[in-house]
Formats: sequence, structure tokens, C-alpha cells
Amino acid sequence: MWDFLSSTRAQIVIWMTVLAILSAVGYYMVKKFRDRTDDDQPDANELLSNFRELHDEGDITEKEYRNIKTVLGAKLQEELSDMGEEG
Repeated sequence: MWDFLSSTRAQIVIWMTVLAILSAVGYYMVKKFRDRTDDDQPDANELLSNFRELHDEGDITEKEYRNIKTVLGAKLQEELSDMGEEG
């Protein structure tokens, strides 16, 4: 039995199996991590509220706030249209 396991072909099969298992575990962990991070992202409405607070506190200028509002407004419209298609 040990002679068979010490042969080159058997070692190649064993290491390829180990590599396949490690690849599958790695893929599963990356997929799980990416799914979790997608849930942590605030939506455009929350971001707009946060930037409005920053503007009210004077941390960002009116011009900066308008630029942010324009970008997030487009994103908010996109999110609303996506919700309309799902529901």
C-alpha cells in the first residue's frame, strides 16, 4: 500500500484532490464574504441624508452637496425603478 501511495501518479492525484478541495472552500468563503458585504451598503436615500447632515454642519460646501445630490439623485431613481420592477 505504501509503495502505491509513494508513486508519482498517486501523489499527483492526492495533491490535485487537496487543491480541488481547498479551491472549493476558498470559493465558498469568498462568495459568503461578498454576499455579506453587499448587505452592509447603505442605499442612496441614507447616503443623501448623511451628506445633508454634513452640509448642515458646514463640513461640506453647497457646491459639493449639490454635486453629491445630483449623483445620488440618479442612483436613487435607479433604486426606485428597480424596486418597481421587483414589486
